[in-house]
Amino acid sequence: MRYFYLLIVFISLHASTLHLATSANPSRLNPILATDSSSSEIADFIFNGLVKYDKDSSTIIGDLAREFYFENNTTLIFKLHKNIKWQDGEPFTANDVVFTYDLINSKNVVSAYTANFRMVKSVEALDADTIKVIYKEPYFKALETWMMGILPSHILKNEKNLMSSSFNTHPIGTGAYKLKQLEYSKDIVLSANEDYFLGRPKIDEIIFHVIPDPMTRFLMLKSAKIDVGSLEPMEFERQVDKTFFDTFNKYEDIAHAYTYLGFNLREKKFQDPRVREALSLAIDRDELVDILFLGHARVCTGPFLPTGSAFNKDVKAPKQDIQKAKELLKQAGYDKDHPLSFEIATSNSSSVRPYAAQILQYQLQKAGVKVTLRVMEWQAFLNMVVFPRKFDTVLLGWSLSSTPDPYLLWHSDNDKKGGFNFIGYHNSKVDHEIEMMQNIVDRDRLAQVWQEIFADIVEDNPYLFLFIPNSITVANKKIKGIAPSPSGIWYNYKDWEMTDE
Repeated sequence: MRYFYLLIVFISLHASTLHLATSANPSRLNPILATDSSSSEIADFIFNGLVKYDKDSSTIIGDLAREFYFENNTTLIFKLHKNIKWQDGEPFTANDVVFTYDLINSKNVVSAYTANFRMVKSVEALDADTIKVIYKEPYFKALETWMMGILPSHILKNEKNLMSSSFNTHPIGTGAYKLKQLEYSKDIVLSANEDYFLGRPKIDEIIFHVIPDPMTRFLMLKSAKIDVGSLEPMEFERQVDKTFFDTFNKYEDIAHAYTYLGFNLREKKFQDPRVREALSLAIDRDELVDILFLGHARVCTGPFLPTGSAFNKDVKAPKQDIQKAKELLKQAGYDKDHPLSFEIATSNSSSVRPYAAQILQYQLQKAGVKVTLRVMEWQAFLNMVVFPRKFDTVLLGWSLSSTPDPYLLWHSDNDKKGGFNFIGYHNSKVDHEIEMMQNIVDRDRLAQVWQEIFADIVEDNPYLFLFIPNSITVANKKIKGIAPSPSGIWYNYKDWEMTDE
């Protein structure tokens, strides 16, 4: 008995824990409802899709699906891994996939991801391990659609209101980690899934510390109380010394994200294209990048990132022209006696954006524009500003995949509750281009249409595209097995190990 007790103590002392930080409490740990970064980040450890990108983000490979193929240009077959279990021990089957599809399209569910499935005609379980998906017509993102996390039918089939379900804070998935503890504004603890179908992860626990304040997150990272984190350029250049890198390895690459100032186009003052153009000309994007990033970023020129074929290299960012900005504002009815005024709302979840808002305020003042600022905690920002559309402008960012779907952000259909087109952008030409491109499977032709959409959106100025930061990730040298790639460091987290060095 004494030996057994000592063995338990020995094991507990050697259990490995990965400490991470998240900037906000997750709103819903449910993959079809998670729209904030904290929820999505944590849910990715708990749930799987049928497919995923490989380490280079260039090829789609199986996840829950061991095999997949097209029978023709509108019929897709998935063969599932056998003997997958939900984290409560129940078997995962093709019926769960059909259930998830039906749920995301239910009139009782408000999900920003419903639009991803708009081209699906039917989903059928041919047997316990085989799914047939029929599309209405050929669709360029037919496979990417099924990267969405799958939900358990045996738990949710009798749920009357998924939006307020306890499942959203007590999720059961098929993923490498399962939720062990959720304490709002404190810690979220994940534990290794012993029965994970791809093999138990080597790190026993992941603890997310909820730390809204960026400076506190930085100090926690600097003192090695956080094992993996991001550094802002100012922190990297001036606030850490060489001894920091005795403890941490650095991984830097262009981020798959951009930051923008979005106009509420329901407001009359922003419906005038002269006003939007004037504000764009009043901004010095190069100065923003220089001040905020010290060379660790680039100016953003449009809605798709420069790492993919959707990018239009012929579209350039406008250079600051205060005189022309003033002329356009005067044409629109604004001058020093009747200045244009509005508010920029943003969140303090990023240490950069509040400073970016201050620089924008200073730059726009040169053109006679009066800007006030509102900086809020992330959840309050979402719930009081973004979701109810109660803003003049918002300073925000988007993360994008290597095959972006402009339908989600830019099509008029998604100016609706739960949709990502919360600025209210409507352009019939862009709508038509988006509708045309969704049926194109030839990648060269698709790239051409993507680039046309890129140029048309930029010409409209619904956003002022600002900057694309570099991602500066640091990881404690105690973590072994990290293999950086174009997709970042996280694609093989299951194989990481914690050492005692």
